Amino acid sequence: MTNVAVHKGLDNIFIKHTALSNIEGDKGRLYYLGYPIEELAEYSTYEEVCFLLLNRRLPTKSELQDFARKLRKERNVPENVLKIIKELPRDAPMVSVLRASLDILSLYDGDAERNDVQAWMNVAVRIISKIATLVAAVYRLKKGLEPVDPNPSLSHSANFLYMSTGRLPTPLESKVMDVGFILHAEHELPASSTAALVVASTLSDLYSAISAGVSALKGPLHGGANERALEMLLEIGSPEKAEDYVDQQLSAGKKIMGFGHRVYKTFDPRAVIFKRYLELLSDAKKDYRFLHLANKLEEAVVRALGSKSVFPNIDLYSGPVFHLLGLEKEIFTPMFAAARSVGWIAHVLEYWEDNRLIRPRAVYVGPAPRRYVSLNERL
Repeated sequence: MTNVAVHKGLDNIFIKHTALSNIEGDKGRLYYLGYPIEELAEYSTYEEVCFLLLNRRLPTKSELQDFARKLRKERNVPENVLKIIKELPRDAPMVSVLRASLDILSLYDGDAERNDVQAWMNVAVRIISKIATLVAAVYRLKKGLEPVDPNPSLSHSANFLYMSTGRLPTPLESKVMDVGFILHAEHELPASSTAALVVASTLSDLYSAISAGVSALKGPLHGGANERALEMLLEIGSPEKAEDYVDQQLSAGKKIMGFGHRVYKTFDPRAVIFKRYLELLSDAKKDYRFLHLANKLEEAVVRALGSKSVFPNIDLYSGPVFHLLGLEKEIFTPMFAAARSVGWIAHVLEYWEDNRLIRPRAVYVGPAPRRYVSLNERL
C-alpha cells in the first residue's frame, strides 16, 4: 500500500459540493452565491451577506429588516458567561479565551442540542451575533478595561467596532469595518472551515463545529497572518526601506508576509478592495505611513516574484486598515473568527443536507507484523 498517492495538505482534493463561494484563483475573482465580492463590498451589508450565505439567496427588504432585528436582539451575552470570562487569565491568548467562551456559551443555549433546521437557524443567529460581543469583551478585558454593552442603534459591524474601542465610529469607519466583515465572511474550504466540517460530519452540534473552526484559526499558518503582516510593516518602518527588506528576505530564503496564496495566482481581490479603503482611511486621518509603505512593498515584491504568481493577499492591507480603525493586532484573529462564523455555519448546514462522516485514511509505513516480546525478554 506504500505506492498509494498521499495528498499532504489535501491540495486540490474536493470533499463537498458547495453553492456558497467560488474562487477563480487564476483570474483573482471571488463570488458569494454568484455575486462578485466587489459588488457585495460596495453595495451590501454584513447582515445581508449573512442572510445570503445562510439562505442562499438575497433577502427582500422586510426579510433583511427582520434578520437584522434578530441579530440585534441576540447581542447580549449571559451574565454568568461574562463572569466566567473575567476569571480567566488575562495573559491567555485571545483565541483560546474565545474558544473557551463559545464552549461555555453553548451550555446556556436551549437549542444547542436540538437536531432540526429551525433550531440550527436559531443557533446560527445567536453565534453570529454573540461571538462579536465575546471578541470585543475579551479584547477589552485583556487591556484591563470593562466590556462595553452593545448599542442597538448601530449595525452589526459598527457595533463591534464600538464595543471594541468604546467610541462611536464615524460613517467611514463603520463602512470600512462592515467591508472587513464581508470580505472575511466566507472563503470556501481553508483549514478552519474544513475543521468545522470534520466535527460537523460526526453530527456533533454547531457550537462544537464553530469551536473547531476557531481552534484551526489560531494556527499561525492560517489566522495569524495579518498580525504578522502588520508587524512586518512596523519593522520596516518607512517606504525607503521596503526594497532592501525584500532583497534581504529573499536572499535569506524567507517568506514576505502579506504575499502569496494557495489558491490565488494573481492579486487577491479582497486585497484590492482593502487597499482602496486604506486609501480612504489614510485620507480621512491624514496618516499615510502604512499606505505608502505597503505600496512600495507591493511594487518590490511583484517586481521580484510576480513571475512566480506571488502577489498581495488580503493580509497585506487588512492589518493597516484595522490599525487605523483603532484596533490592536491582538484582536485581528478573533475578529476574523467573528466575521467567518457565518461562513463556517453555512458550510456545516450545507454539508448536513447530504452528510457523510469524514474519515480519511493514512498510508502505513511502519514495521511488518511481528511477535510481541514480553518485558522480561527485552534487552
